[in-house]
Amino acid sequence: MTTSPRISKEELHRMIRVDQAGEFGATRIYEGQLAVMGDRGPHAAEIAGMAAQEEGHRAKFDALMAERGVRPTVLRPFWSAAGYALGATTALIGPEAAMACTAAVEEEIDKHYSDQLDRLQETNADPELAEMIEEFREDEREHRDAALAAGAERAPAYPLLAGVIRLGCRAAIKLAERI
Repeated sequence: MTTSPRISKEELHRMIRVDQAGEFGATRIYEGQLAVMGDRGPHAAEIAGMAAQEEGHRAKFDALMAERGVRPTVLRPFWSAAGYALGATTALIGPEAAMACTAAVEEEIDKHYSDQLDRLQETNADPELAEMIEEFREDEREHRDAALAAGAERAPAYPLLAGVIRLGCRAAIKLAERI
């Protein structure tokens, strides 16, 4: 009989830290996009709705961090500036580029949350966190699908733009887990 590997408290803290950082970064991306697009731009209402969901996710991770004594990433000021800049830059390129940003980020977050959920389920560890991640992953998938339906793939140089954003997301995930 084999036993599942256990999850340490440190690993759970890393999961929560990186997820909170990601949700914070997502709110900053949407803030940057809306600052450029205004509230009447193409997809502005949709982006505002996604931003509100991300803010709700972040608030739940904030509460979980406080409850469990998880330290935040020290990179928060960087994520704030980088997220806002990414959002504003993609919105300046155009509405499809803003949607391409959302699609790329959410694709990477879907994979990240799925990996975390697999780890939590294989060890039967932390049902509360697993439930949050599963719920938020579904929201992120909806955001990705909405962005694709709104023309993300019509953005200039979409494969390159999406690839660079996804690479940046993977790097941000690795850094926020540790730092």
